Amino acid sequence: MRILIADDHQFILESIEILLSTIPEYEVVATFNNGKELFDSLNFHENIDLVMTDYNMPQMNGIELTYQIRQKYPQIKILLLTVSEEVQTIQEAFQAGVSGYVMKKAGKEEFEKAIKVVSSGKKYYSESVVFELLNRDKKISDLVGDNLKDDLAKLSIREIEIIKLIAEENSTNEIAEKLFLSPATVETHRHNILKKLGIKNSIGLVKFALKNSII
Repeated sequence: MRILIADDHQFILESIEILLSTIPEYEVVATFNNGKELFDSLNFHENIDLVMTDYNMPQMNGIELTYQIRQKYPQIKILLLTVSEEVQTIQEAFQAGVSGYVMKKAGKEEFEKAIKVVSSGKKYYSESVVFELLNRDKKISDLVGDNLKDDLAKLSIREIEIIKLIAEENSTNEIAEKLFLSPATVETHRHNILKKLGIKNSIGLVKFALKNSII
């Protein structure tokens, strides 16, 4: 996997590059100190698979860079690196089209997991980001508006996690493995979710997840 990285802190750039260099199947092609330099480089760097970008940078920040890449190079996956756990920032990032949202405090294992998840075409949220997204009341209101709050208030945090995983096309067994539950328990949760929301099938759950910014 060919990777470009942008961050205006040289120490962080070098640290991530060193970390990724220990994983044989990843190649850091180049690093940049702002989003504009990275975007301009895409004209001559071929077959880039992934961009890892900081949120706050001069000239072109991570959100602006994401919009630009999505328009011209939609096949490239984008991981946003940040210290922010604010709901508004997370929402803005996924609206822009990032493939994943990773905290800079993450270790090698999480970076590797995030890259593998987005490479498979799925979205990646770090655990702290999931916590912020699933936090109740104000967080839900900030994300989806007060008019949809009642729908989400019917659900437990576990049920929202399961909706998210279903919407990301995970099977019952895959969900069970990720949440450390039995497949039977996952199916029970799924049945309860459908009943609470008055939804008939998984397609309805995907629509609900999209409508309520769960994915």
